[in-house]
Amino acid sequence: MKDYAVIASEYHSGYAKLAEEIPDTTGSFGRLVREATAEGALSTKTKELIAFGIAISVRCDGCIAHHSQAVLEAGATRQEVSEMIGVAILMGGGPASVYGAEALRAYDEAAGRTVPAN
Repeated sequence: MKDYAVIASEYHSGYAKLAEEIPDTTGSFGRLVREATAEGALSTKTKELIAFGIAISVRCDGCIAHHSQAVLEAGATRQEVSEMIGVAILMGGGPASVYGAEALRAYDEAAGRTVPAN
């Protein structure tokens, strides 16, 4: 079973090292992230739910780990995450159903819920 807290930590630590090597690029990407997820016509929570759904569709463990935390910080509920996963499965088919289950587990882990073993 994947440990999404570890995956997120490894991603953030690796990205920090990458930022030392290419600070202009990572700085620009950081600004893009902040601008893209800022409050606007769509709330930050809605934007993070979209990003989390895309992470499921592209089957990116690091993205799922990061966005499970970001969507929680943005105030998304478990029910909102579950419904978003339904849309991701609609758009991503069978593989999205596998990663959708993983994404819900990552959200639960980020929220501090006890995750039952499979």
